[in-house]
Amino acid sequence: MKLADMQRDFRSWLVTASDDAASRLSGGSSAGLNVYQNNYRVQLISCLEASYPHVRTWLGEEAFLAAAIAHIDSHPPHAWTLDAYSGDFDGTLTSLYPDNPDVRELARIELALAQAFVAVDGDALTPDALAQTDWDAARLRLAPSLKILTATTNAADTWSAFQRNEALPESQMLAETAGVIVWRQQFTVFLEAVDALEYAAMLLIQKDGNFAGLCDMLVERLGEQEGIAKAGALLVNWISKEWLAETAA
Repeated sequence: MKLADMQRDFRSWLVTASDDAASRLSGGSSAGLNVYQNNYRVQLISCLEASYPHVRTWLGEEAFLAAAIAHIDSHPPHAWTLDAYSGDFDGTLTSLYPDNPDVRELARIELALAQAFVAVDGDALTPDALAQTDWDAARLRLAPSLKILTATTNAADTWSAFQRNEALPESQMLAETAGVIVWRQQFTVFLEAVDALEYAAMLLIQKDGNFAGLCDMLVERLGEQEGIAKAGALLVNWISKEWLAETAA
């Protein structure tokens, strides 16, 4: 057997427990191969447990293990590092719990927080830069670590309760789709729920960074005076929290 063929068979055994691959590798006895496969699956389960501790507690040990096994069966590792393995676990949770969007959204929050922590650094937009900015042509950029998540449930409240070791709230659907912002300042990651209007504003900035377009959207929704005031208030808030990286006129 060529080395490349052996490697393909060994991967097939690890991922699918292929009997054909096992017979070629072991001559009919897979006892030794079972050790490798067990280690492979245990490592992937441990990876998911480390990435989603609150989801694990929320679902319960048995249900989380079943979800992890389902994910491993359908999603073999696809990158050189296990850090990337947990990235699409929310898809498995969606298929297993289609009527429980809070589970999916809690998983996305945990993943976003982990990604924000290791995101590249960026220079935050400062108040001093505002005076030199041509706001008719300004393009705003979000901080590299910032993630905008869709919120249809109170999963952010659930995550916060976990963090504070408080009683967990009952799962609830929001009255309207809103957002959750995840970002990093220095070495600390943060999470904040935002209402539907601010969520729409953040998505608009993410799309093209056009501050004038943001003003137009807010004026259309709130009227001229209130819309312009809201745009200014949002800008000040975003700068204070380091959600913006810099402007490019």
